[in-house]
Amino acid sequence: MASSPCGNSNFDSGLEIKTRSVEQTLIPLVSQITTLINHKDKPKKSERTQAAIHRVGQAVSVAVGRFVTVGEAIATENQELKDEMGQACFEARRAGDAIAQLTDVGSALPSQSDGLVTVFSDRTGMVKAARLLLSSVTKVLVLADRIVIKQIIASRNKVLVTLDHLERVSTFQEFVQIFSQFGNEMVEFAHLTGDRQNDLKDEKKKARMAAARAVLEKCTMMLLTASKTCLRHPDCESARINKDAVFHRMRCALEQVIEIVTEARSCGENKILPASIYTGIKDFKSSVECLRENLNSLSPQSMGSQLEALVERTEDFTDSAYTSHEQRQAILGLCQLARQDTQQLVQSWAEAQSVHAKEATEDMEVAILKTCQSVSDLRRELHKVAVIRASDLLKVHGEQLPLRALKAAGAEGNLEAVAEYSRTLTEQKEQLVENCRLLCHVSGTEPLEITCIHAEETFHVIGPQIISAAQTLALHPSSKIAKENLEVFCEAWDSQLCDMALLLREINDVFEGRRGDKRSYLSLPRPGKHSANLKTAKAVKLDAEEQTSMAKLGLELRLLSSDVDTEVEKWEEQEHDIVRQSQSLASMAYNMYLFTRGEGLLKTTLDLFHQAEVLSEEGLQLCSSLRTFSTQLVDEEKSVVMTEMEKMVALCQQLQMGAKTPVQGKTATFQKVDSSIQTTRGILTVVVFLLPSCNKLTRKYKSERSSLGSPQDWRERQDASTPVKEEGALNNKNSNGFGAKSLEQHMAGLNLLESK
Repeated sequence: MASSPCGNSNFDSGLEIKTRSVEQTLIPLVSQITTLINHKDKPKKSERTQAAIHRVGQAVSVAVGRFVTVGEAIATENQELKDEMGQACFEARRAGDAIAQLTDVGSALPSQSDGLVTVFSDRTGMVKAARLLLSSVTKVLVLADRIVIKQIIASRNKVLVTLDHLERVSTFQEFVQIFSQFGNEMVEFAHLTGDRQNDLKDEKKKARMAAARAVLEKCTMMLLTASKTCLRHPDCESARINKDAVFHRMRCALEQVIEIVTEARSCGENKILPASIYTGIKDFKSSVECLRENLNSLSPQSMGSQLEALVERTEDFTDSAYTSHEQRQAILGLCQLARQDTQQLVQSWAEAQSVHAKEATEDMEVAILKTCQSVSDLRRELHKVAVIRASDLLKVHGEQLPLRALKAAGAEGNLEAVAEYSRTLTEQKEQLVENCRLLCHVSGTEPLEITCIHAEETFHVIGPQIISAAQTLALHPSSKIAKENLEVFCEAWDSQLCDMALLLREINDVFEGRRGDKRSYLSLPRPGKHSANLKTAKAVKLDAEEQTSMAKLGLELRLLSSDVDTEVEKWEEQEHDIVRQSQSLASMAYNMYLFTRGEGLLKTTLDLFHQAEVLSEEGLQLCSSLRTFSTQLVDEEKSVVMTEMEKMVALCQQLQMGAKTPVQGKTATFQKVDSSIQTTRGILTVVVFLLPSCNKLTRKYKSERSSLGSPQDWRERQDASTPVKEEGALNNKNSNGFGAKSLEQHMAGLNLLESK
């Protein structure tokens, strides 16, 4: 049983709400019903208040009527839901009519003594109607949401059928034709699952969905080149192994998406989140601190078992061949200190119980503090070990020496050299896989743990795929398609390193208390996704003098990026589109700042231009969110937001065009770099200006949200008269409203009335 979006148990719908769109559609309705019920204590109303109550009741009835019409149309197009949807619509209409009748002015009785009107005195009837209305409307929305799930499953099924055809083709002509169809189906599937991912309330499911979609995105390009290589060299065993691995991974990712949207339980469900040290420390500290309130909250044996289980997990660090002797000794020393402090706590605890103390004694309080501090110190040491090793690995792998050597050896047809460099790459892969496991232990949130597991699996799979692609090239050194195939897998490896760098920054943010949620974007572009003009452009590295001249600009970018982070942390709604997109822009700008210092994963000007293009796309998405946000503002407020938004649109378009425009020569390339960074600085300046203003307006309208009418209706009523105190809740507050327009937009957004 799930309560209403506002957490009011009086409005229990009996249905679990799993998506934000359903929840956000219900919130205004809950607000309006609450407003009506809150007037139960004042049965006698003035004429003005009476009219306001009447308007709200009638508006609810009309909006529900229109909403039900939409629901009935959905039922007509989806016969399997017709009965359930019809019943829910019938109940919603009946409840809306009941609310209209209960707030009808015509049924009110004027008082002879004071001239005031008694209206809406049947509180029991109103509560009953409200329960029925919320329950039935929620059911309509949840049933409608089921259709979205049905669309995703149907889209997945189409992709699977085409994937089977692709795997069996025997000619290039047939492959090209089917792959074109496959591409269109994957685009549709990506849109549906992307919308679903953003709509999910459960952060763990969102992280799992993001991981599965990332696999599909990367594998689509790999599937193209691996299949072409297999068609060109049908008797090559390494080419077949390479291709089979891609198809298998795509099917697994498609299955994972369906498991998430249908909430099916798979045999791998329990493997998603292995016990992490961070979780163990958090649970242990919680148990220890509970002793302050209740000396019998757990037993000494239970506390000891918790600590030993925690210490056992640190063996992933101490048993690693890549952990230095000093690091190992520091971890073992802190584990021993935690044992000693826990033992001292147990002794103090026993003494407190022996004197029948009702709460923690002074000695026990000191022991609790020392125990919590020792396990916190252990966590800090483990975090330092994992993060330092990850940073070192990223620096080493950023040079891509084994990949370059493999490509060169393959192009020369040197199988012995390919075997030698394959061993080097395998060793690096094992280091990265192990480090992802260590990062998972210290990540700090479950979504980040899931992302660490995804990174671990990706390195584990792509490493052997690169090797099989290199073996194919070595067997066919003159094959252009085999060379292209190896290049694509190497790009996927590099892309995962970029994602790991972002993951590392997220983990540091959580540890330092700056941000607790994983951002839902991936900063760097994916193979085949962006401008074809950039593929043939020549990558250039800036020399020392040019980097120096960039330093001042880069520093300004860094400061602006920090300003954006500071402003977004002030928002209550961390999932707001404006917040997420602003965070994305700040992170990409930070990557560009690192480029000006000769650091980070943007190694060449080509990388920088890729980043600038992605940043411009994200900036335009933010402009779209700002335009939507501005629709609820009054004229003066809207004018300010729209003016700044138009500036950003122009800057993003300028950045996008500049990034796509090919240039020749070092001077022209340097000028393009300078222009890209300056334009990015301009975009962030606008973002820093808008964030506090939008946050203030969001808070304002959130506190005022109670009127059913549109913002325009609310402004007209506000201009027409000054509301009195007793009707302020009805006339003097703004709302997006449970009106027909917002509901129909919600339905349209779910694509429920369109035939796919």
